[in-house]
This record gives sequence, structure tokens and C-alpha cells, in this order.
Amino acid sequence: MNRAAWRQDRRMQKFRDVLSRWESGQLSMMEAGELLGMSERQFRRYRDRYEEDGLGGLIDRRLGKPSPKRVPSAAAQVMLELYGGVYRGWNVKHFHEHLPRDHGFRWGHTWVKTPLHAAGLVERAARRGAHRRKRERKPCEGMMLHQDGSRAAWLAGEPELDLIVTMDDATSTIYSAFLVEEEGTASTLLALREVFGAKGLPSSLYTDRGSHYFYTPKAGEAVDKDRLTAVGRALDRLGIEHIPAYSPEARGRSERMFGTLQDRLPRELKLAGITTIEAANRFIRAVYLPAHNARFARPPTLPERAFVTADPALLHETLCVHDERVVARDNTVAYDGLKLQLPPSPARAHYVKARVKVRHYPDGTLALFHGPRLLARYDADGRLIEGAPLKAAA
Repeated sequence: MNRAAWRQDRRMQKFRDVLSRWESGQLSMMEAGELLGMSERQFRRYRDRYEEDGLGGLIDRRLGKPSPKRVPSAAAQVMLELYGGVYRGWNVKHFHEHLPRDHGFRWGHTWVKTPLHAAGLVERAARRGAHRRKRERKPCEGMMLHQDGSRAAWLAGEPELDLIVTMDDATSTIYSAFLVEEEGTASTLLALREVFGAKGLPSSLYTDRGSHYFYTPKAGEAVDKDRLTAVGRALDRLGIEHIPAYSPEARGRSERMFGTLQDRLPRELKLAGITTIEAANRFIRAVYLPAHNARFARPPTLPERAFVTADPALLHETLCVHDERVVARDNTVAYDGLKLQLPPSPARAHYVKARVKVRHYPDGTLALFHGPRLLARYDADGRLIEGAPLKAAA
């Protein structure tokens, strides 16, 4: 006996019991209807049908008839073939978002999920673990940003790459996301420059304790906030609080976001036929992020924004790697395998044995400074950029 027939049988048994109590005068017609969860008028109809046709008159006349809202079997088969083909392995919500947009389906998520479970194409979700209390979101945009990297096979058939993501805590809006071969200082500064230039300076940045973010004297212990990395120095100069996370659970919001990205982004890139980092980054910026934020971002608790407008020149000179070098006897500076030749200067005959600062910008270009004076700018190959403006250091 299926569930619908069993429930029908139970309803009939209960009706007979209530009817007998009404006939014996134990219950009024209104009380009998209340016990059966129906109105007095409906109880009277059921009594009349029972007297005319017996138990057969009480059977739900919808049983055995197909629902007028039933999805055509041909449509169900098309859906299963689509999932078994180009969408194989996608989670059901992600797959369902593409069905109405790309294939004209108008049926709901639950209808899509049930046949996929029945066909064994999708496993049922495991039961959730014990409830954990989540940290409350910041109320305003710009009060705290999360930044992290995730290594995965983002491009089908290609080696693993790092996806660098910067997200707002208040809204879960992703402001920046791009692929690089390896996460490090350069990728971090590039992401910060992209976000700060577009949005402004946030109040704080929340990251893990990677070596490019913090110096940790002993593994597993607290970071040393007095010995700053290049990233720490830049944030300190900009007045941004840098907050370290001490466990994956502490970064729960960004960890969950990466779970979503790892599940969706590789499939979207594969569906779009993208196989290179450059094309992937263009797709992420122009196509994926707008759709992702429209789907997953939420409005802030308060409308005010905590971002502070930043001077582009200050960002350019701050969000870069700063190193110190000593000028060689041939008036050159050795840096990262390059020989940077100093041009003639009206200020002095040469800079031999002088200590100079090298600034390595995220776009690969370099600059040499002696105190606040800019001596020269170079391209990524160490060639002098002729005619570059020699402005004081920011």
C-alpha cells in the first residue's frame, strides 16, 4: 500500500469513529467537524456521501489520476540527458539556474532534484553536523574585507592555479578575483591595489597567517606584529588594521565562499571553453563575478559605507614591494637577476656605495629612490624607461 492509499484508509477509519459518536449523540455536528479538521458543512456532505455510497463515497477522487501540473515525461528525459552530458557533476542548484536561462525550463528546483536523486546521478546531501554560532557580519560595507587564495584545478586539463579573492564581510560581495600561478606578495598587492583603487580604503583586512601576510616566529603561535612583511608595511602605512585568523573555522565565511567557487567556477570556465589564465581572468571579471554577486551577495545591515577615498598616487607607491640595495661601483643596482643602470643625475656625479630603495610594482615595473628622490624607472626587463616623470616619493 502506497502512502497516499494508507493515509486515505486512516482518514476513513477516523471518519467512521467520529460518525458513530455523532450518531450516538456524544458529539455535535460542529464538534465532529472540528475533530476531522473540517467545517460543519463539509462533515454533513461526507455523512450524506457515506449514507448513499458507503465507504466508496469517501474515497478521494483525485487518487490514481495524474496531476494537471505534472511535468511531461519528455521534458524530464531531456533534463536527465542534459545533466548526464555537459553538466555532469554540477550541484543541483547550479544546474537548475542554467535550465531556465539556457534551455527554457520553467519547473522548480525540487522537481529537478527529485529525478536526479532517483536516477542516481546526484547523491543526497549528508545530514548537517552540530550547530555552530557564526560571527555576526559587519554592519557596513568596507568595515572588513576578507582576502585569501585557493589552489585548485580551475582550468580543465591544466595544472593547479591559485585563485586570489577579496570579499566584503558585510555583504559577501566579491570585489576582486583572478587566477595566478602561485599566491604571494605580488598577487596580494595587485588585488589590494585593484580593490582600494575602485572602492577606497577599508577599516580592516582579515587574512590567514601566510608568510606573505605575517611573520610568525614559531609555527602555530601568534604572529609578530612588529616585524612587518611587505603587505603588512603597506597596510600599516595606509592605516588599515590587519587581522590574522588562527583557524579555518575563524575564516568560515571565506571558506564557505571558496567552496561555492570551487564547485561552480571550474564548470563555468569549461562550459565557456576557456583554457588560458588570461582568458579566464577576463571571463571572471566581466561575466562570472557580476552573476555570482547577483546570486550570493546580500544587502548590508546599514547603508553607510566605511570606505575612505584613496589618492591613486599614494596607492601606486605604497602597494608595491620595497627593498634596499647598495649601488655597485659601475653605478648599477642588482635586483632579482637584473642590472639596473642608473642614468646621469644633475644632483651628483654618481651613487656608488649609496643605499637606495627599489620599488617593485605589481605590473612588473621598477623604480629606484635615494631618500625621497626618484632616480629612475625601469620596465619588467630592467630597461630604463626614458622620459619617465621623476617625482618625489609618495
